[in-house]
Amino acid sequence: MRIRKFWGWGFEDELLSEDEEKNIDKRIASTFNLDSIERLPIPKVNDIDLHTPKIKKPKSLEAIFSGDKLERLNHAYGKSFPDSARSILGLFPNPPDLVAFPTSEGDIYNILDWASSNDIAVIPYGGGSSVCGGVETYVGGGYKGVISLDMKNLDSIIDIDKDSRTALIQGGILGPDLESKLKEHDLTMRHYPQSFEFSTLGGWIATRSGGHYATLYTHIDDFVESLKMITPSGLYETRRLPGSGAGPSPDRFAIGSEGIMGIITEASMRLQDRPTFRSSCTVEFDDYKNGLSALRHISQAGLFPANCRLLDSNEALFNGAGDGSKHLLILAFESSDHDKTFALDRALEISKDFQGNFEKPKQSSDAHRSGSSGNWRNSFIKAPYLRESFTRRGIIQDTFETAITWEKSFDFIEEIKDRTGKAILEITGKPSLVTCRITHSYPDGLAPYFTFGAYANPETMIDIWKEIKLATNEICVSKGGTVTHHHAVGRDHRPHGYDNQIPELFNKVLVSAKSSLDPKGIMNPGVLIDPADKTIKNWMS
Repeated sequence: MRIRKFWGWGFEDELLSEDEEKNIDKRIASTFNLDSIERLPIPKVNDIDLHTPKIKKPKSLEAIFSGDKLERLNHAYGKSFPDSARSILGLFPNPPDLVAFPTSEGDIYNILDWASSNDIAVIPYGGGSSVCGGVETYVGGGYKGVISLDMKNLDSIIDIDKDSRTALIQGGILGPDLESKLKEHDLTMRHYPQSFEFSTLGGWIATRSGGHYATLYTHIDDFVESLKMITPSGLYETRRLPGSGAGPSPDRFAIGSEGIMGIITEASMRLQDRPTFRSSCTVEFDDYKNGLSALRHISQAGLFPANCRLLDSNEALFNGAGDGSKHLLILAFESSDHDKTFALDRALEISKDFQGNFEKPKQSSDAHRSGSSGNWRNSFIKAPYLRESFTRRGIIQDTFETAITWEKSFDFIEEIKDRTGKAILEITGKPSLVTCRITHSYPDGLAPYFTFGAYANPETMIDIWKEIKLATNEICVSKGGTVTHHHAVGRDHRPHGYDNQIPELFNKVLVSAKSSLDPKGIMNPGVLIDPADKTIKNWMS
């Protein structure tokens, strides 16, 4: 059985080659004008000390609880930059006291009842891929202990309705297992977040995950037909319907609740037939404004490309998708029913109207895996492995994303890049290049996704990251954007971000709802909101 890294992304045997590591050394030395680069060693389990659990396994549930050291390490953090940095440095001051592995919904009821009765915080855990502090087990001193509740044993497809193209699926199923099982029925959900390999259906729903597909079916919201959530107050279950006008949507309330109300155990999900027709092409633009205009008109034309990403010239360069002289619009269409050449041709006509240049489109089943599109796709998948190597050198390599309406888009993107660059220069004393790609587009707006690097060292990288994160939270919200488009709120996006963005009265509604569903405030305290009777100190403050 392969072992997950507790300090980084993926499995222990998934490491960059020595040539790749040397290339990173050269890139860092060149970027920051350094003579030499030192790498922190990969941490070992036996080198890390953890405090003795503050709570004991309940005898009636002893079989589903673990105090194993590696399990506690793996469940202490998610996979954000500071999570990886603290793990590589061996900093685990607040690991879970225990990890629970329920095998049934009955186990979950019993765990929540025991935790509520004993003032023990419960952190829901799917694949542990959160990049915003969503599964961190630091909850302050207001609880007698903290457990991480891992859903990996509830990972089945319960039923498939081919007539309706839906399936009833348990929340703990991982992305690859879900798609593999659906493939047997020639079906797919077509939801591929970057964390796909190590994230679960329940996690996608709880965090309002955004998938790889750039238009139309972009968020997990689009696929949820009904769901079941177990709360400390009992069962929260919605009715399976294609649509309903019966009051505020109970599904929507649970989608994006980030584990503060309960555990999503299963959901009925809308599916699609597997695509067999594909068309793709990459368009080059000399002028970024023209690229944005083409993107907007394609988004408003009802063509609904599966991939419709605009990479600025530097983003294209760093991802091996261009030479840094052109802005790239990556287009891809797919269907299970009909040829999509006409849709691609129309998108290219629109691009040409805005001075876009392109070569003859490729028409093949794997066209999306070749050329600039393929290079970008490979870089997208490998990004988490590259980031952890930068972290071992104390260099901050990170991203943040937001969303804005079209009329503000160009000025918004330019100002975000400019203000972020200036903030990093002020914080670190060294300049940083901030790049942008548009990951999702809508008829009324778009989601810019920013990447930056910042100089630090192992002793300073966590504090410097905090300063930069607080700055980017504030910049996005103050300019009218959202603090997060698809990475969720967690704990990291609250200060200077979500806490400033959320309407005051809606915050009161959430606190009141949590009091009804989670009277003792045990569920993921500190995420989204604080429980009614507690103020949870955020680790970033």
